[in-house]
Amino acid sequence: MENPLINIKDIGRKYVIGSEVIHALKSVSLDIFKGEFVALMGPSGSGKSTLMNILGCLDTPSKGDYILNGTNVSHMTDDALAEVRNKEIGFVFQTFNLLPRSTSLDNVALPLIYAGASKKERDQRAQTALENVGLGNRVTHKPNELSGGQRQRVAVARALINNPSIILADEPTGNLDTKTSIEIMGLLEEIHSKGNTIILVTHEEDIAQHAHRIVRMRDGLIENDYKNTDIKTVSPRLSKLYESGDDFEQIGKQL
Repeated sequence: MENPLINIKDIGRKYVIGSEVIHALKSVSLDIFKGEFVALMGPSGSGKSTLMNILGCLDTPSKGDYILNGTNVSHMTDDALAEVRNKEIGFVFQTFNLLPRSTSLDNVALPLIYAGASKKERDQRAQTALENVGLGNRVTHKPNELSGGQRQRVAVARALINNPSIILADEPTGNLDTKTSIEIMGLLEEIHSKGNTIILVTHEEDIAQHAHRIVRMRDGLIENDYKNTDIKTVSPRLSKLYESGDDFEQIGKQL
């Protein structure tokens, strides 16, 4: 049997605030395999954001082990974690996290600067990544010249640029209207169908239903972990329109 891409064993995370000790994660064990599409859910204070930060190598656990793609990243230095993040994980955030004065091309190419790629290679790969998310005609546009859905697609292209092991999407539709949320979920489904591993952090039930597996958290523990037997997908008609290269603004009108 293949080894899991993510293997966490008895992970705990506590924070000391003054004289108070907060146990954000008590004891969490979880395996995620290559090619899975997992939704991580839970109410505020459940520990899902803390777990996401640990999975994304933005934080380290107070106890337990985290093996990511065969490497124990539980107790790495900040510099070593930054290297792992850039190589293994593509992030998509609710607030897009784009540089406001930079073009779509430069925003997408940013992780390649840290990877040491040449300017020519960065631009070529960023152009291809933008074409892959239907934004080949928006490469010179800055974030304020794009719609919310287009900004999120720039963020998705940036997340994919280093061919990461995992796409970690934190409330990726949280700032988007319903129609645009459907567009972004269709894009994530498309990315998943090409073999990418996706971890989706959300508090929205209808968004979580696009995932093939749902992990529910409460009080710093995993409450439930099950296969989704009622997977919601964006209609094949939308996918076909997307593949045709039509602008999503037009596609949205046809939903």
